Amino acid sequence: MDKPVLTDKDQFPTEEIIFSYIGKTKTAWKSVFKYIHANHPDFSEQWRYYNDGKCWSMKVTRKSKTIFWLGVLKGVFRITFYFGEKAVVEILNGKLSGELKKMFNDANKYGKIRGITLVMDDKQNIEYVKELISIKLKVK
Repeated sequence: MDKPVLTDKDQFPTEEIIFSYIGKTKTAWKSVFKYIHANHPDFSEQWRYYNDGKCWSMKVTRKSKTIFWLGVLKGVFRITFYFGEKAVVEILNGKLSGELKKMFNDANKYGKIRGITLVMDDKQNIEYVKELISIKLKVK
């Protein structure tokens, strides 16, 4: 994977800064957040600088539940969802592509969870974000 670009601890990631990095994927960014704000107004978005990765990342939550993590790279942004074993059936039976299902199935486990990362350079991935949000909210 490419290196994150939001590496200046003293420069909070504003939309202007983010859009200067993600270029044409700005449309996908706006679509994702338009969907979230319209359909999940109870979600919170928090940017934080993480010393371990030496960059800013966004955590999107509902109350204390993390929905997904977002990172900005040169030309794109990526969204990562983490799921436990209770979500396996939902994911494998859901509307995700075979490639994403395989990615999840083959993913390294971190304790009891594993992730799916979407690089937001494809319009179809917006629909996958919606599907993964739905699964995340269904699974307790």
